[in-house]
Amino acid sequence: MAYEQMVSDILKAVGGKENVSKASHCATRLRLVLKDESLVDKKSIDNLDKVAGSVFSGGQYQIIIGMSVPDVHKEFLTAMGTPEVDTEVEQEKEANIFNRFFKAIVGIMTPTFGVMGAAGIMKGLLALALAFGWLKEADGAYQIWYAVAQGFFYFLPIWVGFNASKQFGGSPFVGAMLAAGLVYPTIVSAYTEHTTLTFFGIPIVMVNYTQSLFPAMLSSYIAAKLETFFRKVLPDVLKLMFAPFLTVLIATPLVFLLVGPVMTWLSDILAAAVMAIYNFNPILFGIIGGAFWQVIVVFGLHYAFIPVLINNITNLGHDPINAVFHVTVMALAGAAIGYALKTKSTKQRTLGFSVGLTGLLGITEPIIYSIALPVRRQFIYAWISGGVAGAIMAGTGSLVYNFGNGGVMAIPLFIAPDGKLSSMFAFIVASVVAFVGPIVMNFIFGTGEGK
Repeated sequence: MAYEQMVSDILKAVGGKENVSKASHCATRLRLVLKDESLVDKKSIDNLDKVAGSVFSGGQYQIIIGMSVPDVHKEFLTAMGTPEVDTEVEQEKEANIFNRFFKAIVGIMTPTFGVMGAAGIMKGLLALALAFGWLKEADGAYQIWYAVAQGFFYFLPIWVGFNASKQFGGSPFVGAMLAAGLVYPTIVSAYTEHTTLTFFGIPIVMVNYTQSLFPAMLSSYIAAKLETFFRKVLPDVLKLMFAPFLTVLIATPLVFLLVGPVMTWLSDILAAAVMAIYNFNPILFGIIGGAFWQVIVVFGLHYAFIPVLINNITNLGHDPINAVFHVTVMALAGAAIGYALKTKSTKQRTLGFSVGLTGLLGITEPIIYSIALPVRRQFIYAWISGGVAGAIMAGTGSLVYNFGNGGVMAIPLFIAPDGKLSSMFAFIVASVVAFVGPIVMNFIFGTGEGK
Protein backbone atom coordinates (compact mmCIF):
# COMPACT_ATOMS: atom_id res chain seq x y z
CA MET A 1 0.00 0.00 0.00
CA ALA A 2 3.07 2.28 -0.04
CA TYR A 3 2.18 3.58 -3.50
CA GLU A 4 -1.60 3.82 -3.08
CA GLN A 5 -1.75 7.62 -3.21
CA MET A 6 0.71 7.79 -6.11
CA VAL A 7 -1.33 5.28 -8.12
CA SER A 8 -4.53 7.13 -7.29
CA ASP A 9 -3.01 10.38 -8.57
CA ILE A 10 -1.81 8.68 -11.77
CA LEU A 11 -5.19 7.12 -12.46
CA LYS A 12 -6.92 10.45 -11.95
CA ALA A 13 -4.46 12.20 -14.28
CA VAL A 14 -4.85 9.66 -17.11
CA GLY A 15 -8.62 9.92 -17.18
CA GLY A 16 -9.58 7.24 -14.71
CA LYS A 17 -9.35 3.48 -14.88
CA GLU A 18 -12.03 3.44 -17.59
CA ASN A 19 -9.46 5.04 -19.93
CA VAL A 20 -6.82 2.32 -19.36
CA SER A 21 -6.79 -0.65 -21.73
CA LYS A 22 -3.55 -2.26 -20.61
CA ALA A 23 -0.95 -1.75 -17.90
CA SER A 24 2.53 -3.27 -18.03
CA HIS A 25 6.03 -2.25 -17.01
CA CYS A 26 9.69 -2.60 -18.00
CA ALA A 27 12.75 -1.99 -15.84
CA THR A 28 11.83 1.58 -14.91
CA ARG A 29 8.60 2.57 -16.69
CA LEU A 30 4.92 2.02 -16.06
CA ARG A 31 3.53 1.47 -19.58
CA LEU A 32 -0.13 2.30 -20.19
CA VAL A 33 -2.19 1.73 -23.32
CA LEU A 34 -4.96 4.34 -23.18
CA LYS A 35 -8.27 4.62 -25.00
CA ASP A 36 -8.01 8.40 -25.31
CA GLU A 37 -4.57 9.96 -24.84
CA SER A 38 -6.03 13.49 -24.98
CA LEU A 39 -7.44 13.00 -21.47
CA VAL A 40 -3.96 12.76 -19.92
CA ASP A 41 -2.83 15.57 -17.62
CA LYS A 42 0.87 15.06 -18.31
CA LYS A 43 2.00 18.04 -16.24
CA SER A 44 0.33 16.67 -13.10
CA ILE A 45 1.98 13.27 -13.54
CA ASP A 46 5.42 14.76 -14.22
CA ASN A 47 5.16 16.79 -11.00
CA LEU A 48 4.50 13.77 -8.77
CA ASP A 49 7.28 13.24 -6.21
CA LYS A 50 8.25 9.70 -7.28
CA VAL A 51 7.87 10.24 -11.03
CA ALA A 52 10.92 11.20 -13.07
CA GLY A 53 8.92 12.15 -16.17
CA SER A 54 6.61 10.67 -18.78
CA VAL A 55 6.44 10.29 -22.55
CA PHE A 56 4.01 9.16 -25.25
CA SER A 57 5.80 6.58 -27.36
CA GLY A 58 5.06 3.49 -29.42
CA GLY A 59 1.32 3.69 -28.79
CA GLN A 60 1.88 3.80 -25.04
CA TYR A 61 1.96 6.40 -22.29
CA GLN A 62 5.16 5.61 -20.39
CA ILE A 63 5.64 6.93 -16.85
CA ILE A 64 9.24 6.81 -15.60
CA ILE A 65 9.26 5.68 -11.97
CA GLY A 66 12.54 3.85 -11.41
CA MET A 67 13.46 0.58 -9.77
CA SER A 68 10.27 0.49 -7.70
CA VAL A 69 8.09 0.19 -10.80
CA PRO A 70 7.18 -3.51 -10.23
CA ASP A 71 5.60 -2.59 -6.89
CA VAL A 72 3.85 0.41 -8.42
CA HIS A 73 2.55 -1.77 -11.26
CA LYS A 74 1.17 -4.30 -8.78
CA GLU A 75 -0.55 -1.53 -6.84
CA PHE A 76 -1.85 -0.13 -10.12
CA LEU A 77 -3.48 -3.43 -11.08
CA THR A 78 -5.04 -3.63 -7.62
CA ALA A 79 -6.48 -0.15 -8.05
CA MET A 80 -7.84 -1.20 -11.44
CA GLY A 81 -9.69 -4.01 -9.68
CA THR A 82 -8.30 -6.81 -11.85
CA PRO A 83 -5.14 -8.96 -11.86
CA GLU A 84 -4.83 -8.46 -15.60
CA VAL A 85 -5.75 -5.51 -17.79
CA ASP A 86 -6.09 -6.69 -21.37
CA THR A 87 -6.13 -4.57 -24.47
CA GLU A 88 -9.43 -4.81 -26.29
CA VAL A 89 -9.35 -6.50 -29.69
CA GLU A 90 -10.96 -3.52 -31.41
CA GLN A 91 -8.21 -1.21 -30.24
CA GLU A 92 -5.49 -3.57 -31.43
CA LYS A 93 -7.04 -3.47 -34.88
CA GLU A 94 -7.08 0.30 -34.82
CA ALA A 95 -3.39 0.57 -33.90
CA ASN A 96 -0.99 1.03 -36.80
CA ILE A 97 1.34 -1.76 -37.83
CA PHE A 98 4.40 -0.13 -36.28
CA ASN A 99 2.77 0.27 -32.88
CA ARG A 100 1.48 -3.30 -32.93
CA PHE A 101 4.92 -4.63 -33.85
CA PHE A 102 6.58 -2.49 -31.19
CA LYS A 103 4.17 -3.63 -28.48
CA ALA A 104 4.72 -7.27 -29.48
CA ILE A 105 8.51 -6.94 -29.26
CA VAL A 106 8.28 -5.28 -25.84
CA GLY A 107 5.95 -7.99 -24.56
CA ILE A 108 8.04 -10.84 -25.94
CA MET A 109 11.49 -9.70 -24.85
CA THR A 110 10.97 -7.71 -21.63
CA PRO A 111 10.27 -10.73 -19.37
CA THR A 112 13.60 -12.30 -20.37
CA PHE A 113 15.91 -9.33 -19.79
CA GLY A 114 16.75 -9.94 -16.14
CA VAL A 115 17.56 -13.62 -16.59
CA MET A 116 19.31 -12.95 -19.90
CA GLY A 117 21.55 -10.43 -18.18
CA ALA A 118 22.31 -12.89 -15.38
CA ALA A 119 23.20 -15.61 -17.90
CA GLY A 120 25.45 -13.24 -19.84
CA ILE A 121 27.31 -12.08 -16.75
CA MET A 122 27.75 -15.67 -15.58
CA LYS A 123 29.19 -16.74 -18.95
CA GLY A 124 31.57 -13.78 -18.90
CA LEU A 125 32.80 -14.53 -15.39
CA LEU A 126 33.29 -18.21 -16.26
CA ALA A 127 35.39 -17.20 -19.26
CA LEU A 128 37.42 -14.96 -16.96
CA ALA A 129 37.87 -17.84 -14.50
CA LEU A 130 39.23 -20.01 -17.33
CA ALA A 131 41.55 -17.24 -18.54
CA PHE A 132 43.13 -16.79 -15.10
CA GLY A 133 43.21 -20.50 -14.32
CA TRP A 134 40.77 -20.29 -11.42
CA LEU A 135 38.67 -23.04 -13.00
CA LYS A 136 39.16 -25.68 -15.68
CA GLU A 137 36.60 -26.86 -18.22
CA ALA A 138 36.72 -30.34 -16.67
CA ASP A 139 35.81 -29.02 -13.21
CA GLY A 140 32.32 -29.93 -12.05
CA ALA A 141 31.72 -26.40 -10.74
CA TYR A 142 32.50 -24.93 -14.16
CA GLN A 143 30.31 -27.41 -16.03
CA ILE A 144 27.31 -26.89 -13.74
CA TRP A 145 27.46 -23.10 -13.86
CA TYR A 146 28.09 -23.12 -17.61
CA ALA A 147 25.19 -25.52 -18.22
CA VAL A 148 22.78 -23.14 -16.51
CA ALA A 149 24.14 -19.97 -18.16
CA GLN A 150 24.48 -21.40 -21.66
CA GLY A 151 21.23 -23.34 -21.26
CA PHE A 152 19.29 -20.09 -21.26
CA PHE A 153 20.73 -19.04 -24.62
CA TYR A 154 20.71 -22.57 -26.09
CA PHE A 155 16.99 -22.95 -25.41
CA LEU A 156 16.17 -19.28 -26.16
CA PRO A 157 13.57 -20.29 -28.80
CA ILE A 158 11.46 -21.95 -26.09
CA TRP A 159 11.31 -18.81 -23.93
CA VAL A 160 10.60 -16.70 -27.01
CA GLY A 161 7.90 -19.11 -28.18
CA PHE A 162 6.22 -19.02 -24.77
CA ASN A 163 6.19 -15.21 -24.53
CA ALA A 164 5.33 -14.68 -28.20
CA SER A 165 2.29 -16.94 -28.03
CA LYS A 166 0.96 -14.94 -25.06
CA GLN A 167 1.40 -11.73 -27.03
CA PHE A 168 -0.31 -13.09 -30.13
CA GLY A 169 -3.29 -14.50 -28.26
CA GLY A 170 -2.40 -18.19 -28.33
CA SER A 171 -1.58 -20.76 -25.68
CA PRO A 172 1.97 -20.07 -24.43
CA PHE A 173 2.66 -23.79 -24.11
CA VAL A 174 1.80 -24.40 -27.76
CA GLY A 175 4.40 -21.81 -28.75
CA ALA A 176 6.90 -23.35 -26.33
CA MET A 177 6.10 -26.83 -27.67
CA LEU A 178 6.82 -25.85 -31.28
CA ALA A 179 10.03 -24.08 -30.25
CA ALA A 180 11.11 -27.10 -28.21
CA GLY A 181 10.79 -29.17 -31.37
CA LEU A 182 13.19 -26.80 -33.13
CA VAL A 183 15.91 -27.51 -30.55
CA TYR A 184 15.08 -31.18 -29.91
CA PRO A 185 18.36 -33.20 -29.71
CA THR A 186 17.49 -35.39 -32.71
CA ILE A 187 16.91 -32.32 -34.89
CA VAL A 188 20.13 -30.67 -33.69
CA SER A 189 22.07 -33.90 -34.33
CA ALA A 190 20.58 -34.18 -37.83
CA TYR A 191 21.92 -30.70 -38.59
CA THR A 192 25.39 -31.23 -37.14
CA GLU A 193 25.74 -34.65 -38.78
CA HIS A 194 24.34 -33.44 -42.13
CA THR A 195 21.55 -36.02 -42.05
CA THR A 196 18.91 -35.71 -44.77
CA LEU A 197 15.31 -35.60 -43.55
CA THR A 198 12.08 -35.46 -45.55
CA PHE A 199 8.45 -34.85 -44.67
CA PHE A 200 6.37 -37.24 -46.81
CA GLY A 201 8.97 -36.93 -49.53
CA ILE A 202 9.44 -33.15 -49.18
CA PRO A 203 13.07 -32.39 -48.25
CA ILE A 204 13.58 -30.43 -45.04
CA VAL A 205 16.22 -27.70 -44.97
CA MET A 206 18.13 -28.48 -41.80
CA VAL A 207 19.00 -25.45 -39.68
CA ASN A 208 20.54 -25.05 -36.25
CA TYR A 209 17.78 -23.29 -34.32
CA THR A 210 19.54 -23.23 -30.94
CA GLN A 211 19.95 -19.66 -29.68
CA SER A 212 17.73 -18.37 -32.52
CA LEU A 213 15.09 -15.69 -32.08
CA PHE A 214 12.95 -14.94 -35.12
CA PRO A 215 11.88 -18.49 -36.13
CA ALA A 216 10.17 -19.00 -32.77
CA MET A 217 8.48 -15.59 -33.00
CA LEU A 218 6.87 -16.24 -36.39
CA SER A 219 6.06 -19.84 -35.50
CA SER A 220 4.14 -18.65 -32.45
CA TYR A 221 2.27 -16.07 -34.49
CA ILE A 222 1.11 -18.70 -37.00
CA ALA A 223 0.21 -21.13 -34.22
CA ALA A 224 -1.79 -18.45 -32.38
CA LYS A 225 -3.84 -17.72 -35.50
CA LEU A 226 -4.49 -21.42 -36.10
CA GLU A 227 -5.45 -22.02 -32.49
CA THR A 228 -7.82 -19.05 -32.49
CA PHE A 229 -9.50 -20.44 -35.60
CA PHE A 230 -9.95 -23.91 -34.13
CA ARG A 231 -11.30 -22.54 -30.86
CA LYS A 232 -13.97 -20.72 -32.83
CA VAL A 233 -15.09 -23.65 -35.00
CA LEU A 234 -14.75 -26.62 -32.62
CA PRO A 235 -17.51 -27.58 -30.17
CA ASP A 236 -16.81 -26.63 -26.57
CA VAL A 237 -16.34 -30.26 -25.53
CA LEU A 238 -13.47 -30.67 -28.04
CA LYS A 239 -11.68 -27.34 -27.68
CA LEU A 240 -9.43 -28.16 -24.73
CA MET A 241 -7.60 -31.04 -26.41
CA PHE A 242 -8.21 -30.78 -30.13
CA ALA A 243 -7.56 -27.05 -30.64
CA PRO A 244 -3.92 -27.46 -29.50
CA PHE A 245 -3.63 -30.84 -31.28
CA LEU A 246 -4.81 -29.57 -34.67
CA THR A 247 -2.71 -26.41 -34.26
CA VAL A 248 0.48 -28.37 -33.65
CA LEU A 249 -0.38 -30.93 -36.33
CA ILE A 250 -0.60 -28.24 -39.00
CA ALA A 251 1.97 -25.77 -37.67
CA THR A 252 4.81 -28.28 -37.24
CA PRO A 253 5.40 -29.02 -40.96
CA LEU A 254 4.92 -25.33 -41.78
CA VAL A 255 7.58 -24.42 -39.23
CA PHE A 256 10.17 -26.96 -40.37
CA LEU A 257 9.52 -26.69 -44.13
CA LEU A 258 9.01 -22.95 -44.48
CA VAL A 259 9.00 -20.68 -41.43
CA GLY A 260 12.24 -21.85 -39.81
CA PRO A 261 14.47 -21.81 -42.90
CA VAL A 262 13.04 -18.51 -44.20
CA MET A 263 13.37 -16.71 -40.86
CA THR A 264 16.89 -18.05 -40.38
CA TRP A 265 17.77 -16.76 -43.84
CA LEU A 266 16.28 -13.35 -43.01
CA SER A 267 18.19 -13.34 -39.70
CA ASP A 268 21.43 -13.89 -41.59
CA ILE A 269 20.59 -11.04 -43.97
CA LEU A 270 19.72 -8.75 -41.06
CA ALA A 271 23.00 -9.51 -39.30
CA ALA A 272 24.94 -8.93 -42.53
CA ALA A 273 23.12 -5.62 -43.19
CA VAL A 274 23.81 -4.32 -39.68
CA MET A 275 27.47 -5.28 -39.98
CA ALA A 276 27.69 -3.60 -43.40
CA ILE A 277 26.47 -0.34 -41.86
CA TYR A 278 29.05 -0.65 -39.09
CA ASN A 279 31.90 -1.63 -41.45
CA PHE A 280 31.20 1.31 -43.79
CA ASN A 281 33.01 3.50 -41.26
CA PRO A 282 33.38 1.99 -37.77
CA ILE A 283 34.73 5.13 -36.11
CA LEU A 284 31.98 7.33 -37.57
CA PHE A 285 29.42 4.78 -36.39
CA GLY A 286 31.09 4.78 -32.96
CA ILE A 287 30.84 8.57 -32.68
CA ILE A 288 27.20 8.76 -33.79
CA GLY A 289 26.07 5.64 -31.90
CA GLY A 290 28.00 6.57 -28.76
CA ALA A 291 26.59 10.07 -28.76
CA PHE A 292 22.96 9.58 -29.69
CA TRP A 293 21.84 6.05 -28.75
CA GLN A 294 20.20 7.42 -25.61
CA VAL A 295 18.04 9.68 -27.78
CA ILE A 296 16.40 6.47 -29.04
CA VAL A 297 15.77 5.59 -25.40
CA VAL A 298 14.02 8.96 -24.93
CA PHE A 299 11.37 7.88 -27.42
CA GLY A 300 11.12 4.43 -25.84
CA LEU A 301 12.06 2.80 -29.15
CA HIS A 302 15.18 1.00 -27.95
CA TYR A 303 13.19 -2.18 -27.35
CA ALA A 304 12.58 -2.43 -31.09
CA PHE A 305 16.36 -2.78 -31.52
CA ILE A 306 16.70 -5.56 -28.96
CA PRO A 307 15.96 -8.43 -31.39
CA VAL A 308 18.56 -7.04 -33.81
CA LEU A 309 21.24 -6.87 -31.12
CA ILE A 310 20.40 -10.34 -29.77
CA ASN A 311 20.36 -11.64 -33.35
CA ASN A 312 23.95 -10.46 -33.82
CA ILE A 313 25.02 -12.37 -30.72
CA THR A 314 23.22 -15.56 -31.72
CA ASN A 315 24.25 -15.41 -35.40
CA LEU A 316 27.81 -14.11 -35.12
CA GLY A 317 28.74 -14.97 -31.54
CA HIS A 318 29.58 -11.32 -30.87
CA ASP A 319 28.31 -7.81 -31.55
CA PRO A 320 30.27 -4.58 -32.21
CA ILE A 321 27.06 -2.51 -32.40
CA ASN A 322 25.92 -3.01 -28.82
CA ALA A 323 29.55 -2.70 -27.72
CA VAL A 324 29.33 0.95 -28.79
CA PHE A 325 25.89 1.50 -27.26
CA HIS A 326 27.05 0.25 -23.85
CA VAL A 327 29.31 3.28 -23.26
CA THR A 328 26.36 5.68 -23.54
CA VAL A 329 25.10 4.40 -20.20
CA MET A 330 28.33 5.43 -18.50
CA ALA A 331 28.20 8.86 -20.14
CA LEU A 332 24.77 9.58 -18.69
CA ALA A 333 25.83 8.25 -15.29
CA GLY A 334 28.78 10.65 -15.40
CA ALA A 335 26.47 13.52 -16.30
CA ALA A 336 24.25 12.77 -13.30
CA ILE A 337 27.18 12.48 -10.87
CA GLY A 338 28.88 15.57 -12.30
CA TYR A 339 25.65 17.52 -11.97
CA ALA A 340 25.26 16.34 -8.38
CA LEU A 341 28.79 17.39 -7.50
CA LYS A 342 28.41 20.86 -9.00
CA THR A 343 24.80 21.91 -8.29
CA LYS A 344 24.08 24.13 -5.31
CA SER A 345 20.62 22.66 -4.72
CA THR A 346 20.55 20.03 -1.97
CA LYS A 347 17.45 18.41 -3.46
CA GLN A 348 19.01 18.23 -6.93
CA ARG A 349 22.29 16.95 -5.52
CA THR A 350 20.46 14.07 -3.83
CA LEU A 351 18.56 13.37 -7.04
CA GLY A 352 21.75 13.41 -9.12
CA PHE A 353 23.57 10.93 -6.91
CA SER A 354 20.51 8.68 -6.74
CA VAL A 355 19.87 8.42 -10.48
CA GLY A 356 23.61 8.38 -11.15
CA LEU A 357 23.87 5.19 -9.12
CA THR A 358 21.05 3.59 -11.11
CA GLY A 359 22.94 4.63 -14.24
CA LEU A 360 26.09 2.86 -13.09
CA LEU A 361 23.91 -0.24 -12.69
CA GLY A 362 22.65 0.10 -16.26
CA ILE A 363 19.33 2.01 -15.92
CA THR A 364 19.36 5.39 -17.67
CA GLU A 365 15.72 6.47 -17.94
CA PRO A 366 15.64 8.16 -14.49
CA ILE A 367 18.69 10.22 -15.49
CA ILE A 368 17.19 11.19 -18.85
CA TYR A 369 13.88 12.43 -17.53
CA SER A 370 14.94 13.93 -14.22
CA ILE A 371 18.21 15.60 -15.24
CA ALA A 372 19.31 15.26 -18.89
CA LEU A 373 16.13 16.67 -20.45
CA PRO A 374 15.23 19.29 -17.80
CA VAL A 375 18.87 20.50 -17.69
CA ARG A 376 19.69 19.95 -21.36
CA ARG A 377 23.36 20.85 -21.06
CA GLN A 378 23.80 17.56 -19.21
CA PHE A 379 22.55 15.66 -22.26
CA ILE A 380 25.04 17.59 -24.42
CA TYR A 381 27.86 16.64 -22.05
CA ALA A 382 26.77 12.99 -22.31
CA TRP A 383 26.62 13.20 -26.12
CA ILE A 384 30.14 14.58 -26.36
CA SER A 385 31.59 12.11 -23.89
CA GLY A 386 29.65 9.17 -25.33
CA GLY A 387 30.76 10.01 -28.86
CA VAL A 388 34.43 9.98 -27.86
CA ALA A 389 33.98 6.72 -25.95
CA GLY A 390 32.06 5.18 -28.86
CA ALA A 391 34.91 6.07 -31.20
CA ILE A 392 37.33 4.30 -28.84
CA MET A 393 35.19 1.15 -28.88
CA ALA A 394 34.81 1.13 -32.66
CA GLY A 395 38.41 2.14 -33.32
CA THR A 396 39.72 -0.77 -31.26
CA GLY A 397 37.28 -3.22 -32.87
CA SER A 398 35.85 -4.13 -29.48
CA LEU A 399 33.09 -6.74 -29.29
CA VAL A 400 30.46 -7.69 -26.75
CA TYR A 401 29.93 -11.46 -26.52
CA ASN A 402 26.71 -11.70 -24.53
CA PHE A 403 23.55 -9.72 -24.08
CA GLY A 404 22.87 -8.31 -20.64
CA ASN A 405 22.67 -5.32 -18.33
CA GLY A 406 24.60 -2.11 -18.91
CA GLY A 407 26.84 0.01 -16.71
CA VAL A 408 29.52 -1.66 -14.62
CA MET A 409 27.50 -4.88 -14.77
CA ALA A 410 28.36 -5.10 -18.48
CA ILE A 411 32.09 -5.63 -17.92
CA PRO A 412 31.91 -9.46 -17.94
CA LEU A 413 29.93 -9.37 -21.19
CA PHE A 414 33.06 -8.22 -23.02
CA ILE A 415 35.11 -11.29 -22.10
CA ALA A 416 35.54 -13.54 -25.14
CA PRO A 417 34.59 -17.23 -24.81
CA ASP A 418 38.25 -18.17 -25.32
CA GLY A 419 39.26 -15.89 -22.44
CA LYS A 420 40.62 -12.97 -24.48
CA LEU A 421 40.27 -9.75 -22.48
CA SER A 422 41.12 -7.06 -25.06
CA SER A 423 37.50 -5.97 -25.54
CA MET A 424 36.94 -5.87 -21.79
CA PHE A 425 39.95 -3.61 -21.25
CA ALA A 426 38.83 -1.35 -24.13
CA PHE A 427 35.36 -1.11 -22.58
CA ILE A 428 36.81 -0.19 -19.19
CA VAL A 429 38.95 2.57 -20.73
CA ALA A 430 36.07 3.88 -22.86
CA SER A 431 33.73 3.76 -19.86
CA VAL A 432 36.13 5.82 -17.76
CA VAL A 433 36.31 8.39 -20.58
CA ALA A 434 32.52 8.41 -20.92
CA PHE A 435 31.99 8.74 -17.17
CA VAL A 436 34.69 11.29 -16.32
CA GLY A 437 34.04 13.56 -19.33
CA PRO A 438 30.71 15.01 -18.15
CA ILE A 439 32.05 15.46 -14.61
CA VAL A 440 34.95 17.55 -15.93
CA MET A 441 32.67 19.55 -18.23
CA ASN A 442 30.33 20.31 -15.33
CA PHE A 443 33.20 21.84 -13.36
CA ILE A 444 34.55 23.77 -16.35
CA PHE A 445 31.35 24.99 -18.03
CA GLY A 446 28.80 24.67 -15.19
CA THR A 447 25.61 22.68 -14.85
CA GLY A 448 23.48 24.80 -17.18
CA GLU A 449 20.67 25.18 -14.66
CA GLY A 450 18.31 28.01 -15.57
CA LYS A 451 19.60 28.17 -19.14
